[in-house]
Amino acid sequence: MSYLLATTLLWAFSFSLIGVYLAGQVDPWFSVLTRIALATLVLLPFLKISQLSLSLTWRLMAIGGVQLGLMYGFYYHSFLYLSVPEVLLFTVMTPLYVTLLNDALNRHFNLGFFCAALLAIIGAVAIRYDGINQGFMIGFTIVQAANLCFASGQVLYKRLMLKHQHLSQHHVFACFFMGALVVALSCFALFANTANLPSTPTQWGVLIYLGLIASGLGYFAWNKGATQVNVGTLAVMNNLLIPAGILVNVLIWNRDADVLRLSIGGAIIMAALVVNEKYLSRGK
Repeated sequence: MSYLLATTLLWAFSFSLIGVYLAGQVDPWFSVLTRIALATLVLLPFLKISQLSLSLTWRLMAIGGVQLGLMYGFYYHSFLYLSVPEVLLFTVMTPLYVTLLNDALNRHFNLGFFCAALLAIIGAVAIRYDGINQGFMIGFTIVQAANLCFASGQVLYKRLMLKHQHLSQHHVFACFFMGALVVALSCFALFANTANLPSTPTQWGVLIYLGLIASGLGYFAWNKGATQVNVGTLAVMNNLLIPAGILVNVLIWNRDADVLRLSIGGAIIMAALVVNEKYLSRGK
């Protein structure tokens, strides 16, 4: 639990840093590539190939490619359509996806999770009830794609490490980032606009912080923490970031935000979490 709490505090600033200093200014794929490349450099010195089979290496790389490579691609693009608080609130679906994916792998199904997901969508609409447009819906959909990638990576990594408890995770985690790096390099080569590279020291500083600290240390700590708690706790911890991130954004960068509307929509979305937890506890 301590790993998850520490990472939550670390990540609370990341949303605002991206939304304020990078979104719409620096090419998203360049940001993704830089962040993942720097994170890979942090973990690479600890890699011990001798502890890995070829099969396990590919599995770790595949999980990293989905949880980070694809997730970051969706996540960074969502800021082109949504405000920072909206992106944060719409990540509330991640715990639902964590529990649904875990149930699917266990061949168990619970209709209650879908009710919780529907309630979360109603909350999202409440935030922008007079401003629903194509861009908003695109942004919401992109965030859900990012949520699915992040949730699936957590579940798959947790299940994989349970089968290989003899491994020291910091000795193999570089493979996770290497898989993400392959995805990021491929997408950068195909889709990047090299005319929109960082142009100020602040932008470079934000990228370096996000790569070395938020990603390099943060994702290792988060995934290690995920292996030490049950799926229910992991699902709840995914949402602790939301109030922390919104508080940082509103107090420091976005003081003109419509706090009333965010509060109403956020309350509905949090109600979805309560519904999710009730159904989750019944299934234990």
